[in-house]
Amino acid sequence: MIRALGWALLPLLLIVVVAAAFLAADPLRSFSAGVPPVEQLTVERTVLDGNGLAVLVRAGGTEPMEIAQIQVDGAYWTFTQDPPGPIDRLATAWLRIPYPWVLGETHHLTLLTRSGIAFEHTIDVAVATPSASAGMLGRFGLVGLFVGVVPIALGMLFFPALKAGGTRGLTFALALTVGLLVFLLVDTLGEAVELAAQSAPELHAPVLVWLIAGLSFAILMAVGRRGGRTLGGVGLAASIALGIGLHNLGEGLAIGSAFATGAAALGSFLVLGFTLHNITEGVGIVAPLLDRRPGWLLLAGLALLAGLPAVLGIWIGSYAYAAHWAAFALAVGAGAILQVVVEVTLMMLRRVDEGAHARATAMAGMIAGIAVMYGTALLVQA
Repeated sequence: MIRALGWALLPLLLIVVVAAAFLAADPLRSFSAGVPPVEQLTVERTVLDGNGLAVLVRAGGTEPMEIAQIQVDGAYWTFTQDPPGPIDRLATAWLRIPYPWVLGETHHLTLLTRSGIAFEHTIDVAVATPSASAGMLGRFGLVGLFVGVVPIALGMLFFPALKAGGTRGLTFALALTVGLLVFLLVDTLGEAVELAAQSAPELHAPVLVWLIAGLSFAILMAVGRRGGRTLGGVGLAASIALGIGLHNLGEGLAIGSAFATGAAALGSFLVLGFTLHNITEGVGIVAPLLDRRPGWLLLAGLALLAGLPAVLGIWIGSYAYAAHWAAFALAVGAGAILQVVVEVTLMMLRRVDEGAHARATAMAGMIAGIAVMYGTALLVQA
């Protein structure tokens, strides 16, 4: 083993030596003489308070870049930078501008680099960024409970009705769950890719979304199938709750970001839409439990596992929102949901009797699940 490791280190050292020699010689220097470096700047966060405006920027391009001037609504303003000096590639810096912003107004920022390249950013609705206080955290926490835990618990109340349906009811419930989760999977991936496109191009976030989703799916499948076992009713219900919880984390990020950026009306509309949307998710969580009598503690734990991440998402979205981190969180949720789709489908195939009636019931359940999720999704305009 040691000998093999030594032979592996040799080419790695040679690669480092060759790369260092290439950088030291810089044979491409003559081709770039007089040409300004490629620069890229992404505004990741905006904070408005009594001291003015503050924007968190991430630098891209090929070389460190320096912010020379800043315009706000067409006028040049002084600013401070933390940390000061040139911003290295993929590094971040806070730019603080003592500008007397106006509540409810739109403000346009132009960031000029030392090489003369201008980057635009618009604050659509100026409103004070929420300050981190116990009272504000408590209010956002109540919103998160209303969005996450309450509707999922209400959806779980359909358990007796589903259980009364017998074998055909079980088939319909499992197929309904598959339909719900398939829609949720596509919706989660769509949101993740859309958010990834808003991040700094150098992070390659759209590619990472697919890689993270695939890796999450593979890890969860390996954990769930260790020892050749398959997930039972309680394990499958917990997996569904975990996947939905990760998705609700992304929903909370959207709501928190809406409030933090001044779209209070949008945030309130999102709260109502997500609440109705999440009721259907509670139905999917209890579907694998129809052949047993789950206790209240188990049902409460599942509701908290699926719903509490919405509280965390709202807190993060209100105070420390970043598009790429939100995209990566949703990618993990997509991988978890895909794993659950596979497990629920296999469970349905094991328990559903063959026959035209069973197949028709399963098809009707899947269509109903997709239709219900689509109908409630129409209420959510993110």
